Amino acid sequence: MKCQAGFVYSDAFTRYHFRDDHPFNQLRVQMTKELLESEKVLDPENLLTPRLATEKELALVHSPTYIEAVKKASNGALTEEEGMEFGIGTEDTPMFAGMHEASSLLVGSTLTAIDAVLEGGYEHALNLGGGLHHGFERKASGFCIYNDGAVGIEYIRKKYGYKVLYVDTDAHHGDGVQWLFYDEPNVCTLSIHETGRYLFPGTGNVTERGLKEGYGYSFNLPIDAFTEDESFLDLYESAFREVVEYFKPDVIVTQNGADAHYLDPLTHLCSTMKTYERIPQLAHELAHQYCNGRWIALGGGGYDMWRVVPRAWAQVWKTMLSGEPFEGQLPTEWKNKWQKHAPVELPESWQDPEGLFKPIPRKAEITEKNKKVLAKALQFIHNQKKYNHLSP
Repeated sequence: MKCQAGFVYSDAFTRYHFRDDHPFNQLRVQMTKELLESEKVLDPENLLTPRLATEKELALVHSPTYIEAVKKASNGALTEEEGMEFGIGTEDTPMFAGMHEASSLLVGSTLTAIDAVLEGGYEHALNLGGGLHHGFERKASGFCIYNDGAVGIEYIRKKYGYKVLYVDTDAHHGDGVQWLFYDEPNVCTLSIHETGRYLFPGTGNVTERGLKEGYGYSFNLPIDAFTEDESFLDLYESAFREVVEYFKPDVIVTQNGADAHYLDPLTHLCSTMKTYERIPQLAHELAHQYCNGRWIALGGGGYDMWRVVPRAWAQVWKTMLSGEPFEGQLPTEWKNKWQKHAPVELPESWQDPEGLFKPIPRKAEITEKNKKVLAKALQFIHNQKKYNHLSP
C-alpha cells in the first residue's frame, strides 16, 4: 500500500529550547529528518512548511491570561513569582527568550498537518515537533507550554466538525489532552503509559473515564514498571481495536512519545524497537479501516535522542508511506555524521539486538497485572456498548 503523506518540518523547531542540559531537545526532529533523507524516503514534495498558530487559535484551549503570561516570559518581562502561577520558570519548564513564538510554531505545525489531511489531499501527516501533551488551559507542565495536540483537536472540532480519537503511547500519561476534553463526547482519548505510582504526572488511572456527557470517552491503561514488548503491545492492540470500533471516529490523532524504550533515562519501561514498529502499523491500519485514512501523528517524549528517538520516529513515517517498517542496517552517512556529536555509541541497525537487557524476574507478575488493567478497560467498553444500545 502506497499512501500520500506529508512531513511537517522547520529548522526553527530547535528554537523550542529550555537550556543546553535540559532533557527535551528538538534536535531529535532534525536527526530523524536526516535519517529519513539518508534512507531516500523523504522527498522535497513530502515536506510541509509550518506556520505560527494565531493567538485566537491558541485560545481554543488556552486562557488569554495564560497566553499573555507566556508572551511576557518570552520577552523577559514575567517575574519568577508571576511565572509560578502558570507553571512557567520551573525546573521542568524554564523560561527562555522567544518561548511564545517557538511554542506557537509547534502548535501551528500541528494545524498544518491537520489541514493537509482534512483538506489538502493527504491521507496522513506527521509533525514530530508536536505532541506536547502536558500543557493545560492556564498552566505549563512537563516540558510543555502550549498543548498543540489539544489545540489541534479543538481546531478539528470547530473547523471540520469531526469526531476525534486521540491515542497516546508516551510513557507519561497524556493528562493535558485528557482533562481538556474530559466532558466532551465527540473526543475520545486513549492513553497507555507507565503507572503514575512511579512516574510523572501521577494520573491516568483506569478509573478516569470522563465526566458528564464525556463519560465513557476517556480510556487509560496504566502499565507496570518494567513492562516488556509483548505485554505493552497486547494491551495497546486490544484496547485500540476495541475503542476505535466503539467510538467510530472520523479522524485519528496519535501522540508518539518514544520514552517507553528500555534505554530512556526518565522512565522505567522495557520496550524495544519491536514496539515502535508495531505502534504506527496499527494506527495506519485502523485509520484506513475506520477513517478513510485520516491520520495525524505527532511527536512527544523520548529522551535518548541518540539511540532511540530517530529510529522510533522514522518508523512512523515509513509506515505512513508503505505500512511496513525499516529493516537492516542504518545508513552509514547518517551514523558517521551524528556519532561525532553523540556521547554514546549509535546503533548499527533499525532493530535492537537480542538481550538488550537482563531478564526481568517479575515478568510473569507484571504481565498478569497488566492483563487485569486491560480486562477492566475492555469490560467498561462492553458495558458502555450495552448501555448505549438499551438507552432511548
